Amino acid sequence: MERKRPFASRERLESIATRYPTPFYLYDEKGLRANLERILRAFSWNPGFRQFFAVKATPNPALIQIMREYGCGVDCSSLTELMLAEAMGISGEDIMFSSNDTPLDEFAHAHRLGAIVNLDDITHIDSFAEAIEGEALPDTMSLRFNPGGDFSFANGIFGRPEDAKFGLMEPQMLEAARRLASMGVRNVGIHALLASNTLTNEYYPALARRLFELAVRLRAEAGVRVPFVNLSGGVGIAYRPEEEPNDIEAIGAGVRRAFDEVLVPAGMGDVAIFTEMGRFVTGPYGALVTRVIHRKSTYHDYLGVDACAANLMRPMLYGAYHHITVMGKEDEPATHAYDVTGMLCENSDRLASDRALPEVEVGDLLFVHDAGAHGHSMGYNYNGRLRSAELLLQADGGVRCIRRAERPSDYFATLDVLPIAPKLGVKPAASSAARPKPARP
Repeated sequence: MERKRPFASRERLESIATRYPTPFYLYDEKGLRANLERILRAFSWNPGFRQFFAVKATPNPALIQIMREYGCGVDCSSLTELMLAEAMGISGEDIMFSSNDTPLDEFAHAHRLGAIVNLDDITHIDSFAEAIEGEALPDTMSLRFNPGGDFSFANGIFGRPEDAKFGLMEPQMLEAARRLASMGVRNVGIHALLASNTLTNEYYPALARRLFELAVRLRAEAGVRVPFVNLSGGVGIAYRPEEEPNDIEAIGAGVRRAFDEVLVPAGMGDVAIFTEMGRFVTGPYGALVTRVIHRKSTYHDYLGVDACAANLMRPMLYGAYHHITVMGKEDEPATHAYDVTGMLCENSDRLASDRALPEVEVGDLLFVHDAGAHGHSMGYNYNGRLRSAELLLQADGGVRCIRRAERPSDYFATLDVLPIAPKLGVKPAASSAARPKPARP
């Protein structure tokens, strides 16, 4: 029996589509709020706990504002994400800035906002100091850790951190902490992301234990205070209906056991736990809604829909699975196998391949599940295809547009071809030869 059920009915979606044509993203406010409450409850044992939403997952201010109501900060990784936070009135230690290969102007902007800057490499200490042009380093900074080797836990191996481009090796962590302390930094936090989309309640506890042990060593050998340990993201969601979802309360309890066994005996029971979950927060509470516009039968049976990989890249890029419900046929047997394809001139433009579904007709609505993270945000404009609207299904049942669909004028807006631009209905773009440096206040 299929366990995944849409959070809106066929009738509701058809009603929405009369105002906002398909394809569109739809987010479930009620589900998002309930999930935020679960996360806070799972870590309520830690007085300093803080969830920083990974903006890259779903950079929409309407959704971020809901999270702000629950005390969440934001995790930014670029200048533009910092600008989004700033425009929302978010600043100071409500921002974690975790980037890599970072341009100096982005370090400078993060510093001006008072963000907690998380350094990805030991050489970034000098880069950051150069970026802030002689100002004193902040009291609190963070270092991103990469333990190398295989990251193993009691029942298996998550992956090979040493193959990742992120983070400092353990000896570099100690050297960097000493160097920061010598430059006036009193508090050095620890951060690590060693896996992505894990479906096990053991990932966070195993990671926490490793980072807690490192925190004890940093205090003892580098003489710095470790105010927080940031477990970053990596807690995944069950994309397939047969998968068992993560239990965030069991995960929180596992982290607490490691905390009590490692940090408390070391006299470090005041360390705050930070997380930077993105996918786990919004993933299940967003869907791509698309309509079947063609059927084709050759060597395969194809369903041509009005969405494509420009709307949801993950299946084409990773071969990722997203469950699909044919609206109005939720309980009909899946007796047909279809390739669900978009209109890009790419053979890999498929939302699903050989997918078992009930018999589908032109005009049917498809509900593509678990698209609430790394969905719309990874959209692009190949073939001149335009990204869809984002809509919020509010807790009171109303629907609000929180990002309009792109128009052709958006696609053409950056052209700097004077004779052509007016014919396309847009003003010629200002020269973009160099990115302007954000003005200092």
